[in-house]
Amino acid sequence: MGANISTEYEANGSAMNKGLVVTYNGSSANNSRDIVSNGSSSANKGRVLAFHSSSKWKSHFEASKVNSNLMVIDFKASWCGPSRYMEPAMNEFSAKYTDVHFIKIDVDELEDVAKEFGIQIMPTFILIKKGEEVDKLVGANKEELRKKIEKHRV
Repeated sequence: MGANISTEYEANGSAMNKGLVVTYNGSSANNSRDIVSNGSSSANKGRVLAFHSSSKWKSHFEASKVNSNLMVIDFKASWCGPSRYMEPAMNEFSAKYTDVHFIKIDVDELEDVAKEFGIQIMPTFILIKKGEEVDKLVGANKEELRKKIEKHRV
């Protein structure tokens, strides 16, 4: 396999808030498509994909256009308190809504992707279906994000 998919546990305050994060640094667009098309499989339940390469993100995004599942993109910054505050919520939601794809993108690491989506405030959550933005949440509001996910995941 050409892709390098690693997993890591992120501590979010306590052992109860640890969530599985999948970091995708792969070199194969086919593996990115597999992740998208098999998103509801047990292999990806409860995971948040973190992209560190613009080209890998673009491959993943293009592949997601054929999938009708909701994708929630968390545009965050490592230095941003509200972004850190929302990490446990993203982990919780990814475990609860296994039919939804959860992505996190660090705006400092992938500035071009953040600019493409017009991100100016962190965190910003973009909800996408079949490559189209269906909703957006600016700021750290766990309950509002939950409502938007429940509204659009059907």
